[in-house]
Amino acid sequence: MTKTRSLLATSTAALALLVTPAYAQDTFDDEIIVTATKRQTTLQDTPVAVTVTTADVIEKAQILDIKDLQSVVPTFRVSQLQNSANSTLIIRGFGNGGNNIGIEPSVGLFIDGVYRSRAAAQIADLPNLQRIEVLSGPQSTLFGKNASAGVVSVITAEPDFEGNGYVEGGLGNYGLGYVKGYASTGLSENVAFSLGGGYQYRDGYFDPAPGTAGGKFNDLNRFNIRGQLLWTPTDDLSVRIIADRSTIDENCCGTTTVVAGPTVGIIQALGGTVPGLTDTFSYQTTANRATNNEITDEGLSLQIDKDFDWLGGVTMTSITAQRANNAFYESDNDFTSLELLEDVFQGVDISTFTQEFRLASTGGGPLSWLVGGFYFNESIDQNSGLDYGNQLRGYIDALASGGQSLVLGPAASPLAGIEASLGFAPGTFFNDNVQINETFTQDNESFSLFANVDYELTDRFTVTLGGSYVNDNKQVTASTVNNDVFSNLSLTGADGTQVISTGLFLNGNAAAGIPSFQQALGIAFTPANFQAAASGAFGPAAQGYVNLVLAGSAASAADPNGPLAGLLPLQFQPQFLAFGNAVEPGITDDDQFTYTVKGAFEVSDNLNIYASTSTGWKSSSWNLTRDSRPFINSGPALFEAGLLPTNYNVRTGRNFGTRFAGPEESTVYEIGLKARFGWGAFNMALFDQTIEGFQSTIFQGTGFVLANAGEQSTQGIEFDSTFTPVDGLTLGFAGILQDPTYDDYRGAPVVQGSVEDQAFGLPNDGIGDLSGEQPAGINEVSLSFSGQYEFSLSEKIDAFIRADYQYEDEIQVVDNIPGVTRDTSNVNAALGFSLDSGLDIRFWGRNIFNHETLTSAFPGVVQAGTISSYPNQPRTYGVSLRKNF
Repeated sequence: MTKTRSLLATSTAALALLVTPAYAQDTFDDEIIVTATKRQTTLQDTPVAVTVTTADVIEKAQILDIKDLQSVVPTFRVSQLQNSANSTLIIRGFGNGGNNIGIEPSVGLFIDGVYRSRAAAQIADLPNLQRIEVLSGPQSTLFGKNASAGVVSVITAEPDFEGNGYVEGGLGNYGLGYVKGYASTGLSENVAFSLGGGYQYRDGYFDPAPGTAGGKFNDLNRFNIRGQLLWTPTDDLSVRIIADRSTIDENCCGTTTVVAGPTVGIIQALGGTVPGLTDTFSYQTTANRATNNEITDEGLSLQIDKDFDWLGGVTMTSITAQRANNAFYESDNDFTSLELLEDVFQGVDISTFTQEFRLASTGGGPLSWLVGGFYFNESIDQNSGLDYGNQLRGYIDALASGGQSLVLGPAASPLAGIEASLGFAPGTFFNDNVQINETFTQDNESFSLFANVDYELTDRFTVTLGGSYVNDNKQVTASTVNNDVFSNLSLTGADGTQVISTGLFLNGNAAAGIPSFQQALGIAFTPANFQAAASGAFGPAAQGYVNLVLAGSAASAADPNGPLAGLLPLQFQPQFLAFGNAVEPGITDDDQFTYTVKGAFEVSDNLNIYASTSTGWKSSSWNLTRDSRPFINSGPALFEAGLLPTNYNVRTGRNFGTRFAGPEESTVYEIGLKARFGWGAFNMALFDQTIEGFQSTIFQGTGFVLANAGEQSTQGIEFDSTFTPVDGLTLGFAGILQDPTYDDYRGAPVVQGSVEDQAFGLPNDGIGDLSGEQPAGINEVSLSFSGQYEFSLSEKIDAFIRADYQYEDEIQVVDNIPGVTRDTSNVNAALGFSLDSGLDIRFWGRNIFNHETLTSAFPGVVQAGTISSYPNQPRTYGVSLRKNF
């Protein structure tokens, strides 16, 4: 906290020196219009921490999709995980939702006013962008669905009656190629139409390691098309229809190994290998098959704007949208060349209907107001699962035997011994016929009512009051078909007792003074002889011996440190408890009131300041994965109802967890400044932001843990500035300095056996206390520098040169993986020429100094001790040719 206060003091002092002498200067020529408050206002007059990326920057910085945007907006980050659909949007370090279709994002994404509920509907290469607005902090008052951490609002140009367009193509390294185009024209005096689209392809920058068959990973294969119709029958009525469709068909995403655990030796002994073992940034995969990522996203929206004379002037806006998103994913998710998992697959169909309606005053006077409502209805159908591979059994045998099965073969197979003890056919456990098939559905209906009032107390001081009521209902079902026999054994109960006692009856235990059945009774151990001895047919001594062995075996099976304890982690696919059921209805019904209070003061024509407090909210999110487990407090009722599957233990909590994470609530206090002068502009916000119940999901090696993260907060400063010291030269400097902290996070997924693990819950259960720690993945310092110089080479040729630099300090990547860090130091550059004939040529490069870092990390899949990670994209470069008309 001391460091942050020092940073804030230094920044505030520097700001005072910067702006004090500048009041006499003229304002910057080009004012930026934003819609961050659902009205068109200038950026300077908008009392919200918002960063705007203009169409000119998007074009010249070669920003092709949403992941590229973070290079020029330091408050914003995109994290892409194991497939093309799993992207998480993050603002001020807060964001979630990428790895679980049931978790809605904390950062709301809106494209032309239409809410996109999942990151799979990410921004593609949209034609004719006007700007992208990134709104920091909770925005739930005006953006009616899940904007507890911020909003990304994308605005495209309306069709142009005069007619314009372009055709563009480009080539780059890794076989990059793209074509795109846009055309707009008037069809009549009051009807205009536009059509745009593009296709982008690239070979992957991950090569398959010798002897593997996964192909090139992290390729691109994307298509999009978008049409708009604008009808303006009168001066006070506008109707805008947008239809779009985009597709993705890619092989994603490549991984590397940053920590080689003890299981790597077993994998190598079985003839396999893991990626990046000798070079973390080798960009080689060891998968034994390609990954399919197929996404289709499409939708239709209708926006109607109508002006009325009511109440001195009112504009009615209605935005209606129907969208569908279909995604299919299948992968070799063990990421090794062994076939441990033959396939992990997921198919998701999402159908979403949204309706927004609002009325906004347009008349003069000190009072302006906006009221409205938002309705959301979405259905999700997910079919997912996994298939065991034909080498999983040998791998599990090696783990269970401490590697002895690799030397002694089947004679040292613990799995074969257990099968024989329990009467299963040889090869029953972990064979390649094992499959888990999962079915999840979610129906989500939500509505909100909101209002916002601005009142000018003086010509320069305006007070804003806003409020929103949100109601959100989710109904969820889940079931699986699971034929994993081993995971369904009661190793701590009857099956474990039989396994241990069979070993004692056959071999005895000399160290413990327990004779074998043969030694004790003088006859061979057979099922018939055992039954006779147990029934007393061979006398009380024989019966007593059997009962003693059985009792001791039962105690050993139940002992958490007993002889079978090491096998329990291998039961990683227990039978799933389907819901809704008699105890768990699978329903959440949440509601909340959020508000905003602001005061904005126009110090001069050049300088505005504001102070505000706002709250945000996001409804409960369900765990729509096979790792969804009943809450422990439901355990007694589930036991009484006879619903608990094998290996669900109410006393120890085994196989209990969470079905959903409750709502998250955010609050921010902010003081901001917006300044525009003849030499440029400067925007700054000091903030103190808290999120209670942040919905955290972390992978623990065999599954995801979903939980509310108590309370986390951050205090800091964000700023962006533009300077024009001489004609043609524009310099940009933006950044965020913050001090993020877990104020309270007991029950966090942590490293098993760590200090944090011992501080909370049961010893060595991987659940601990991170209170007081810095959340992983949130940088304290993120900066962006840019410079662009525009000049003329002749009367017919204009040119520009641009460079930007993105810096982020080094931080731990994931909470449960200490020692694995990420930093950013990327330089991007572009050089372009524009001819008066409308022809443009651009040469560009991204990450031109090839900075290497890790974007995320996770425990190795069924590979305890191994840590896998996703490396960043290496240097890319290319040339683009564009014809404007």
